[in-house]
Amino acid sequence: MIGDYKGSLTREQFLFYEIRTTASMLTQGMTHEEILKEIKENNLFQFPTERTITLIANACFRRIDALESKTLVDYLANAPVNVAKQVNLYAMMKYNRVVWDFMTLVIGEKFRTQELSFSRKDLNVFFFILREENETVSSWSDATVNKIKQVLTKSLVECNYLDNIKSTQLNPVSIAPELEDEIRFNNDISALPAFNCFR
Repeated sequence: MIGDYKGSLTREQFLFYEIRTTASMLTQGMTHEEILKEIKENNLFQFPTERTITLIANACFRRIDALESKTLVDYLANAPVNVAKQVNLYAMMKYNRVVWDFMTLVIGEKFRTQELSFSRKDLNVFFFILREENETVSSWSDATVNKIKQVLTKSLVECNYLDNIKSTQLNPVSIAPELEDEIRFNNDISALPAFNCFR
């Protein structure tokens, strides 16, 4: 199941280190409460306030829950960084419909048509249409939308879709076989184009 449209992406961002840390503790059998206590006591996330730490930890828990897969949580915790980053991107897609729509409708479509140019215009058009079609998104301020555009772009850089935030060309990424197997197992086939997978 895919989540709702959430503006919280402005705060939550890609969070790779944080979600990997959280997943690692989950795979060791720790409860949410124990993990949160550990993160706070040892300042594992390096955030300035306890409130922020709690918000970010809860975001990680929700993303992990959205995966609905113990196997993928294990990959988040233990797989090589490039694989785990793709799993995190998939978790973001599952948890927040903005990321899902952007990755499948914009990025997936570019891979499908082999039109690999990428610019601010792609983000602007995507959000223009989304605001027209969705009441939640239309209620967001311009500042929120601009921040989400930045997070989406940075997420593409994190997963090597773009070389840097100023890149105007998408790289033809390859899906990690471990992630592809699990997406197919979960019958989530419509996610595959976002990872340049059309077989």
